[in-house]
Amino acid sequence: MGRPRKFEEERAVEAAMRAFWSAGFEATSTADLCTATGLGRSSIYNTFASKHDLFAKALSRYMDERNATLAETLDADLPLKEKIRTVLWWAVDPEPGEPPGCLVVNSMTELAPHDPEIAELLRRDNDRRREMLRAAIETGRSRGEIGQDRDPLALAHFVFATVSGLRVAARGGTDRDGLESIAKTALGVF
Repeated sequence: MGRPRKFEEERAVEAAMRAFWSAGFEATSTADLCTATGLGRSSIYNTFASKHDLFAKALSRYMDERNATLAETLDADLPLKEKIRTVLWWAVDPEPGEPPGCLVVNSMTELAPHDPEIAELLRRDNDRRREMLRAAIETGRSRGEIGQDRDPLALAHFVFATVSGLRVAARGGTDRDGLESIAKTALGVF
């Protein structure tokens, strides 16, 4: 008896996510997707309407996974500075086996300028992440962990931009020491 179709689809989306994350949308060929997913070309196109459809599903999966982890970290009963440190260090010390960079950041530069569907998906995700950061910073401010004169939204934009920059630097080959120095400088804001 074969695996249920839903399981196969989820496994294929996960494998495609890693392929797109490693090489980008344009550089990931259908042959690459077949190799990554273990599916034949016809199975990919019978399951997903197009390479773009598969990419949108893979990007959404990536966002959901990352946002769940971010929410868990920002909701933890920890001091604000420790929460921000954790978020910054995800870019300094990624999980073993992860491709360098970030699928969201990569997609912002590769696709968002000319793909309205992906641009909207990214905009909603960016808004969600910034709001989670803003709320955590606001809570830290109300607890006296940062000054009342500090703007939580501006700080959320700062953290978001710093993490994005760290991911671009990592993809560009910046070594761990360089990434850590950036993160430590950013953490000094808190």
